[in-house]
Amino acid sequence: MAEFVPLTPGTHRRTINVDGRERTYLLHAPPSYDAGRTYPLLLAFHGGATDAAFMARFCGLNEKSDEAGFLVIYPNGTGEVSRLLTWNAGNCCGYARRQNIDDVQFVNAILDEASRSAAIDERRIYATGMSNGAMMSYRLAAELSERIAAIAPVAGTMALDAFAPDRPVPVIHFHGTEDDYVPFDGGRGPLSLSQNHFASVAESIRRWADFNGCRPDPTITDLPNVAADGLAIECREYTGGRDGTEVVLYVVAGGGHTWPGRESRITALGPSTLSISANDLMWEFFVRHPLR
Repeated sequence: MAEFVPLTPGTHRRTINVDGRERTYLLHAPPSYDAGRTYPLLLAFHGGATDAAFMARFCGLNEKSDEAGFLVIYPNGTGEVSRLLTWNAGNCCGYARRQNIDDVQFVNAILDEASRSAAIDERRIYATGMSNGAMMSYRLAAELSERIAAIAPVAGTMALDAFAPDRPVPVIHFHGTEDDYVPFDGGRGPLSLSQNHFASVAESIRRWADFNGCRPDPTITDLPNVAADGLAIECREYTGGRDGTEVVLYVVAGGGHTWPGRESRITALGPSTLSISANDLMWEFFVRHPLR
């Protein structure tokens, strides 16, 4: 068993063995980190055919971590080619699914190991992810609800045919209507690398709102287009769930396969709105929803 010195601020690369396979992740601690108190932890899963380092740059969660004072872990998926990695999120995607990689076990192992050297608040462990990583966050909510307090999928829908969490799990989801990789209305995206037939955003949200016991009709709010980027934002809030849970959906009309609040530097992913910040909104949501 590896020995770890106490965690210090900054980003650290960790390696662990899970089910006979060497796995890695990045752990970021904010400048304010002090082992004398506990910190919330956010798991951030990269999209398919990328890796943890790319995800950290893509989503900008290190900056939010430094501002708000929480830990971020960026796990690496698996693949035949370095830095082209995927997650077994159920019916997607790629190498991880074909090899039946147990990524839920991997996350459990990460949390067990990280708690040895980091001061983690076990009631405030959350998950987010992009695309295939968003699907992985949905799988964790379904299969690891005793540890994951709430999730924030971005541009990825649920990839499970059935689910039975031990408890209701709050969900905040962000998705563009012009996503050519994981289509808003479901089906096979014209630019999808996996060529999967994806569930729609509406189906994913409905299933979680129903399971959580939320009211069937959402409160709908149109948000101002403060960035003047031509992308309209609609917020749909399903409230009244068991144990105070809620399911919230941010619809970016005209948005692509992107992370709201971050500029889209890859043209093929489509436009990204700067009128809202997924990082700010998800963290506000997480603060409201510790593990109960």
